[in-house]
Amino acid sequence: MKTEYAVADIAALNEAAPRQRLVVIGNGMAGMRTVEKLLKIAPELYDITVFGAEPYGNYNRILLSPLLAGEKRIDDIILNTREWYAANGTTLAYGRCRGEIDRARRIVYSEKGIEARYDHLLLIATGLKPFIIPVPGCELPSVIAFRDIQDVETMFDAARDHRHAVVIGGGLLGLEAANGLQRQGMSVTVVHSSESLMDRQPDESASALLKRALEAKGLRFAMAAKTTEIIGDDRVKAVRFADSAQIDADLVVMTAGVRPNIALAQQAGLHCERAIIVDDTLQTFDPRVYAVGECVQHCSATFSFVAPIWDQARVAGAHLAGAGHRRYVQRATATKLKVTGVDLCSAGGFIGGDDSEDLVLRDPRRGIYKRLVLQAGRIVGAVLYGDVKDGGWYFDLVQNRTDVSHLRGKLLFSKTLCEARA
Repeated sequence: MKTEYAVADIAALNEAAPRQRLVVIGNGMAGMRTVEKLLKIAPELYDITVFGAEPYGNYNRILLSPLLAGEKRIDDIILNTREWYAANGTTLAYGRCRGEIDRARRIVYSEKGIEARYDHLLLIATGLKPFIIPVPGCELPSVIAFRDIQDVETMFDAARDHRHAVVIGGGLLGLEAANGLQRQGMSVTVVHSSESLMDRQPDESASALLKRALEAKGLRFAMAAKTTEIIGDDRVKAVRFADSAQIDADLVVMTAGVRPNIALAQQAGLHCERAIIVDDTLQTFDPRVYAVGECVQHCSATFSFVAPIWDQARVAGAHLAGAGHRRYVQRATATKLKVTGVDLCSAGGFIGGDDSEDLVLRDPRRGIYKRLVLQAGRIVGAVLYGDVKDGGWYFDLVQNRTDVSHLRGKLLFSKTLCEARA
């Protein structure tokens, strides 16, 4: 109740004050989530201008994989329609910023010649940029990333007229791209640089089960393979590896990594390392500039999952509204693979150490594998394959650092058993 009164007081004060100007660079999930939080607290505080590179309202990038797989339509993944912006007093300007932010005069310049003045600048949805492996042929038109709706449209076009697709990168995004392309009728080979899929999410046992399941669905894999050349003239014809082997390809999708997109921040003179440095309020070293999402670095960490980005948006939105009592605190994250018929999720850290122990359940016949990493009576990491119904519960135990010592003998079996024991 105290918080409600505080928000009401802030809203009343803001309504009486002159409207300030807020410029949001990027129309992605992080930025617009922050704007939504801001508008709930102080809807009349700012005149807001949003720069978006794509000709759409804000959409859910997490659902690009179901869009490619044919399980969703574009309208299904739109979060904020164009009408929403108008109804909320927000100007949506399409076109990227051309790399010019005049922090002295507080002006942002877009590539289309728009000049937007600001009192606070929220520099956020520059997000991530895909890493395109710099090999001969990487500039061919049929070599793409998997980051936006246009990439999905390009894959749809390729699937209508061509047969062979190669996905370079066997991480979460690469496997989801491969699944979607296969469901569009293409023959797909996943090229991965190591021996285990999804290097940082499951452990080796879960990765092996995953690979077998995907092979049974018809996907092919080239493991521990180094791409050295993409062969073609007007479009891709083949992909060649370091051992001189090559495979046919009409389309190459690069999912071999991403980098925080910090070029604009660097040109503006903001402090950057791997990403834009922010403090616990998501403020950069310039007090008029905030940053959230995949382009930020907080306490040496960068971010690519939605849960921490939602937390950042809540904190930044409150501070922009003048209700600056929140601080961003990093928490454990969870990963789930969005491939129909394949259940895999992981949470926390599962590398372990000298002071940790593993609880492992293997049922090869049923295709079930569970591994919990315990430290000082608490779960610090979990990997589940085949049976993920308790994934959310394990994730909560990891996040809340719950003491599970008294449940140790039943933890692997089910939440229901553990609750009955408690």
